Amino acid sequence: MPPTKKSTLVLVAERAGVSIASVSRVMNGLPASQQVIERVRQAADELGYVPDATARSLKAGKTDQIALAVADVGNPVYAGMMHEISRVVTKAGYRLVLSSTGIDPHVQIDLLSSLNRGFADGLILSPLRFTEELCVQLRASRLPIVIIGSLPAGIELDNVRADSGRGIALAVDHLVEQGRQRIAFINGPVDTAPGAARLNGYLRALTEQGRPLNADAQVNASDFTYRAGLKAANALLDQTTPDAIVCANDLLAVAAMKVIFKRGLRVPDDIAIVGMDDTDIADLAQPAITSVDLRSTKRARMAAKLLLRRLENPQAPVEQVVIEPKLVVRASSVSGCAEAEL
Repeated sequence: MPPTKKSTLVLVAERAGVSIASVSRVMNGLPASQQVIERVRQAADELGYVPDATARSLKAGKTDQIALAVADVGNPVYAGMMHEISRVVTKAGYRLVLSSTGIDPHVQIDLLSSLNRGFADGLILSPLRFTEELCVQLRASRLPIVIIGSLPAGIELDNVRADSGRGIALAVDHLVEQGRQRIAFINGPVDTAPGAARLNGYLRALTEQGRPLNADAQVNASDFTYRAGLKAANALLDQTTPDAIVCANDLLAVAAMKVIFKRGLRVPDDIAIVGMDDTDIADLAQPAITSVDLRSTKRARMAAKLLLRRLENPQAPVEQVVIEPKLVVRASSVSGCAEAEL
């Protein structure tokens, strides 16, 4: 029988020969005899009855859904995080709902407003830019939130971040050890949290190594994407001739390597390359790219566990975790190199 407006709990109860309360128990996953469960499910199937999940969740105050919001679902880092978070929350009985927000804080603000109307039980958010309005919304949110990434001062939320500044220092120190003299930097937008942290790490590392801070050795891509990286790498090589380039992520590193090859130069003989994030594309590139591993899987797993902890105990003290990076050395920075971790 096709679904109709009359396919209600009352009709299901009548067809199954049980009480409305029994139907409600089965539909809400509460204990019932196997016989009652089978009769109710059969009657519901015959009537085409589907429980109103929205109404049920509002009544129960629980949706069994956790939202994940990231800037770009096409970025391999976020894809890996999504799979790890999904694994953890699914095991705990939640569904993961994914949102790709870009780097515009207004999109994240709209998402927060929607989620605060009862469409999810918690949120894991990885914002690239913070505005005062977004900070206000984060402070005011009734929804449990865990942030993956750096937080502005004054926001007390559970938080997991990588020390990306330290990661850039690992890259610079490695290149200095390889005898590289002119170490350039391709960053993403510097008005983002990761862009600012990575620029500071680069400048600090060069200073500690006693190297000059040349403005023409630094370019900022318009985004942390491959296509933005192509433009940035061309701009860099138009204005200077480095013998090494540190890139703010692996997508920018692959783009830089593409531009280097198109100009008839070699990696690493003419220009060494180091990326960041240690995604699969770094290992698959030819030559394989040395990259700073920011432990994205570990950060994702920790964020999921922090959110589950917050859902279980809303009064738990705020926990903020810093994950230390490591450098995975491959052929893009050392000729004839076998992979090694530093």
